[in-house]
Amino acid sequence: MTRVLRSFATTPRCLALLLALCWLTPPVLASAASPQEIDLSVKLTLERFYQQVEGSKTFAAGAKGMLVLPNVKKAAFIIGGEYGEGALLVDGQTVAYYNLAAASYGLQIGAQAKDIIIAFMTEESLQRFRSSEGWEGGVDGNIALIDSGGGKRIDTTTVQSPIVAFVFDVKGLIADISFKGSKFTRIHQNR
Repeated sequence: MTRVLRSFATTPRCLALLLALCWLTPPVLASAASPQEIDLSVKLTLERFYQQVEGSKTFAAGAKGMLVLPNVKKAAFIIGGEYGEGALLVDGQTVAYYNLAAASYGLQIGAQAKDIIIAFMTEESLQRFRSSEGWEGGVDGNIALIDSGGGKRIDTTTVQSPIVAFVFDVKGLIADISFKGSKFTRIHQNR
């Protein structure tokens, strides 16, 4: 009887969490955002990046290409999912659109939205990304995550990795920032 009462008492919390997960998780059958919607989101994300991360403009100028993924959403309750759409910029121009999708399982709970910028610092790493059918972080290329929080400045002289990622403007709470197993797939093939 005690178990039944405990289970009943936690039901509203579970329902609230489930609703939050549904809000943050995109519908599986929904189509991708239009190129114009993605371009606008990418522009706003870059503006936030340049404002929030000191030294980011200098760093971006040295990148061969940047994958900008605005408002990537992740939700988890033992099983987790992550999804976002963005654009690959080369010389400041959009050359292709991509989505990020990831699934995970284990001891995890929460939901969050964040902006992600992945900078390809070498021509080789950029070409490997562009030529792949479904590029997977941690498998097709290791991504160095740069801590840019707390007013830290990006030091372009010490960053030696060919692929560098920035996660910023995080909203919500979940205890995991990892790109291992994240799959990046090209969308809007007509560009």
